[in-house]
Amino acid sequence: MAPTGILLIDKAEGWTSHDVVAKTRRAMGTRKVGHAGTLDPMATGLLLLGVGSSTRLLTYLVGLPKVYTATIRLGAETVTDDREGEVTMAAEPEKVLAVAEQRIHSEMSKLTGDILQSPSAVSAIKVDGRRAYDRVRAGEEVELKQRPVSVTEFELLEIRRDLVGAASRPVIDLDVRVACSSGTYIRALARDLGRALGVGGHLTELRRESIGPFTVADAVDVEQIDPERSLIHPAAAAGKIFEQFVLTSEETRDLQHGKKLLVDLPDTQALAALSPEGRLVGLIAVKKGKTKVLVNFPTDESDEGSAARGGAE
Repeated sequence: MAPTGILLIDKAEGWTSHDVVAKTRRAMGTRKVGHAGTLDPMATGLLLLGVGSSTRLLTYLVGLPKVYTATIRLGAETVTDDREGEVTMAAEPEKVLAVAEQRIHSEMSKLTGDILQSPSAVSAIKVDGRRAYDRVRAGEEVELKQRPVSVTEFELLEIRRDLVGAASRPVIDLDVRVACSSGTYIRALARDLGRALGVGGHLTELRRESIGPFTVADAVDVEQIDPERSLIHPAAAAGKIFEQFVLTSEETRDLQHGKKLLVDLPDTQALAALSPEGRLVGLIAVKKGKTKVLVNFPTDESDEGSAARGGAE
């Protein structure tokens, strides 16, 4: 039977998210592999992949909050807002030297909470049907509309002052930790912090530490995928983000046929419905004691062997 489950990958620098998906397809022997949010090639850390019917869970994983660690370099802006782009502005040395740590903390606090953020111009966001990065590469000026995001934590872990390049240009490197809502651009945080300080800023390192309850500590390298052990049981994955409701055998059959059930449960937008044996039958919503199927999962796929990593903890 075809494999199914959620796979946690610790992406290495230089790999694209598409590269990881392609490698996983070969390792798992199926083309049915998708991801819950990309990482830039420069970035490392957690990628969530769905295999087989578990790709149906990805819709519910994409919007989970995320945690990153990153290094922001103050003193210059780049076209991509990270170290891979061409420098578009370098601050005067005396301005960089004059930036006080207290002011850095102050401006970081202003970028914490519910804020409006303009995504980085070199991004996959579409503008009139074309990717923003394609427009930038074609020489167009692109300024994306602001969107609301939530930055629950923007913590300064370490500050280092250094001289770089042949001209010994002063820079300030900030190691930071960011907890944020889905859709937040850490590159844009670096850019906006640098602009607020008047010296420009961009990312030099980025690592995604977690997505919702899933952490990179539980992830495997893409070169070390084990089809028998790496997958997280679909029921265990769903149980990390939804309350669980165990069905009777009759309810399991009815739900698989799309029937509404009468249940003694409070209204809820999503529950993980499990068979008596613990298999994920589907995701359901409950309203006024009646269920509505959000998505069903087939019975002809194997999740055996993934229970060893069922909790992913």
